[in-house]
Amino acid sequence: MKHTYTITGMSCDGCRSKVEKTLNAIDGIQAVVTLVPPIATITMDKHIPTKQLQETLTAAGNYTIAMSTGGDSHEKTEEPITKSCCGSNKPQEKATVILPKNAQGKYYCPMHCEGEKVYDKPGDCPVCGMDLVKEAAIANSKAMYTCPMHPEVIQEGPGSCPICGMDLVPMEPTDSEENKVYDDLVRKMKIAVVFTVPIFIIAMSDMIPNNPLMKIMDASKWNWVQLILLLPVVFYACWMFFERAWKSIITWNLNMFTLIGIGSGVAFLFSLVGLFFPTIFPDEFKTHNGAVHLYFEATTVILTLVLLGQLLEARAHSRTSGAIKELLKLAPTEATLIIDGADKVISIHDIKKGDFLRVKPGDKIPVDGKITDGESTIDESMISGEPIPVDKKIEDSVIAGTINGNKSFVMVAEKVGSETLLSQIVQMVNDASRSRAPIQKLADRIAKYFVPIVVIVSVVTFLVWAQFGPEPALVYGFINAIAVLIIACPCALGLATPMSVMVGVGKGAQSGVLIKNAEALENMNKVNVLITDKTGTITEGKPSVEKIYSSNNDEDSLLQNIASLNQYSEHPLAQAVVNFAKAKKVELIEVKDFEAVSGKGVIGTVTNKKVALGNKKLMEQVNATVSAELENQITVEQKLGKIVSYISVNGIAIGFVSITDAIKATSVDAIKELMRQGVEVIMLTGDNENTAKAVATQLNLSSFKASCLPEDKLKEIKRLQSEGKIVAMAGDGINDAPALAQADIGIAMGTGTDVAIESAKITLVKGDLQGIVKAKNLSHAVMRNIKQNLFFAFFYNVLGIPIAAGVLYPFFGVLLSPMIAALAMSFSSVSVIANALRLRNLKF
Repeated sequence: MKHTYTITGMSCDGCRSKVEKTLNAIDGIQAVVTLVPPIATITMDKHIPTKQLQETLTAAGNYTIAMSTGGDSHEKTEEPITKSCCGSNKPQEKATVILPKNAQGKYYCPMHCEGEKVYDKPGDCPVCGMDLVKEAAIANSKAMYTCPMHPEVIQEGPGSCPICGMDLVPMEPTDSEENKVYDDLVRKMKIAVVFTVPIFIIAMSDMIPNNPLMKIMDASKWNWVQLILLLPVVFYACWMFFERAWKSIITWNLNMFTLIGIGSGVAFLFSLVGLFFPTIFPDEFKTHNGAVHLYFEATTVILTLVLLGQLLEARAHSRTSGAIKELLKLAPTEATLIIDGADKVISIHDIKKGDFLRVKPGDKIPVDGKITDGESTIDESMISGEPIPVDKKIEDSVIAGTINGNKSFVMVAEKVGSETLLSQIVQMVNDASRSRAPIQKLADRIAKYFVPIVVIVSVVTFLVWAQFGPEPALVYGFINAIAVLIIACPCALGLATPMSVMVGVGKGAQSGVLIKNAEALENMNKVNVLITDKTGTITEGKPSVEKIYSSNNDEDSLLQNIASLNQYSEHPLAQAVVNFAKAKKVELIEVKDFEAVSGKGVIGTVTNKKVALGNKKLMEQVNATVSAELENQITVEQKLGKIVSYISVNGIAIGFVSITDAIKATSVDAIKELMRQGVEVIMLTGDNENTAKAVATQLNLSSFKASCLPEDKLKEIKRLQSEGKIVAMAGDGINDAPALAQADIGIAMGTGTDVAIESAKITLVKGDLQGIVKAKNLSHAVMRNIKQNLFFAFFYNVLGIPIAAGVLYPFFGVLLSPMIAALAMSFSSVSVIANALRLRNLKF
């Protein structure tokens, strides 16, 4: 049995992990806990009272559990959290909220240290210390316009200046928060370099021929010059590192900045005390003239190199969300509204459902809707990933952000604002980019103990060198201990997965593959069985009536009956019959007692006659008699790959309708490629055996099952999963909802409607099997990239820390300067991000 419970008291991913581990420790329970929404899905061997669950959680922390009521309370923004997950009652410095599905413009940690927790203002993560990143948003506020001659005139939307009559122009947008952070780092970097270079030259003056600096004044005075030059570097350009280090220590969220702060801080304080109180140090720390070895140059160079790493990381990180930015650029700012027969330019925010809009050649489609007048060719590559423009005519759907060709047309607005497909895609990509892949759990476990272990290694390094190292042993021990602290980089581990996920999800969106979360992206690589529907998945999903047969030669009357019956059905086959009747100008009449029988067909009363239209199972259900002659004729049609529906009137089958649905041109190649990659493709269809076999033969499919009801597909998926198979299910996201939910990966085919995006873990905008090949290839590439990042991060730290500790010195006489360690550390995170960015060049 499976139950869903609401959990309160969780404020970060550490809490979520703790609650999940606690629940799974109870015998007979399998629990999956999510932070947003804050729920636990628990599978039990036998019923366990909520009271018992609560007692277990109470022992683990301040958490409460209650049976979920199925409401939407988790969609609301929570009140600021004032109690940390570590049990501290100290208020957080920034109020945090749980991100609602429609929230945009918030700030979150790129390493997802706190799960879905977001901040209202920019800053740094209280857990890892990294700069918070702003979530991309589609035009949250209305565009403001001003007069180029009278800047005091400001209004929402375009228009004319009330003073001079000139057309108003859009106000220049301010720099994004991302650019502000980068610009601030550039400014601080310039200051750090200006003051660090002279300090470095002074410290290295002994290496300059004839040492001209010492001719100006002696070393002790130059030490004071170094201190003065150091102050702007430490207390302005790089002071944020010490602030983050201090915050990490008092909250015990130890991170990269803990190590940087301790390492550079110790070097600075040591040098400061050595400058003011040299007599308290033993001779080992002094030069031949009695002065203490100072490390002002090491302090400034280390901090400047770390700052350089942060600068490069900010630059590289902005490129990881490039796909989202490109999607945001697709959203137009204006539209042409047709009102009272005249055209009026309005802001896109003023468009309402039902408005008629004129789209001129070369314009972007402003919102989702349908063409009501005219025709054109539209470039939809930015949404579907397909480069070939699509011909559109009256009644065809158009998508916001796509680009009109060289003709003008009129459209009616059907979806505006956050309802448009473009807005849904941006939101979905944002959500997926922040989600956590299962493979990240290993890095999380290691990162938890990483910093304390490094500090211990640093202390041990100092003690070993002090005890067994050559003279001056204390100096060697001090320098190597600092090098150990500086070279370690937990951020490389933390960034390994999220950076690849962010770039991969964005790349998928640009190619028409919408991925719901990182778990789906990872699991798609493991899929070894694909269950696919036929209609609308393998075939075009645009069935058309080929012929209608009536045993009493009254085809017109029969067409009127079945078209009238089908006018109440939304099934594609029903719509094909209705369209066929309209083309023949057949008048539809009233139907009583209409009923759609899932997986079988439709029944109803037409002109006091009980009419049934559907497959053979429906004929059996209504006890209709089917003659042998009619059955033979139907079999002939089915063997040609036609979809055939029986027609019965008052319990006697008197004819059939033959419908054709062409196989998509891409289906054959896609199935062939999936099978080459080791994926078993099984077609499950509600069609009869003959039709299914004809389609399977054309596709070279070895596995298919005919006459499948929705529950049959569900059972087949469960059977395959019981055999240890990882199953993906491709369907339309509506009729196949149970099977999509049961499958390890549900893949919705179609136009990316609300239902499809909500019901499936992967949605293919264009809706053909070639998209599954893209999803499979993307998943494989992202997982390979993540493993490369994790290997680099592990290898870097496993190799770098021992070298910094001096393990090579006894064999090769090699020691690692803290400054070189800082350079290596600074580039480690950048290297991980740079590797993730290679996914942008992936070719499907």
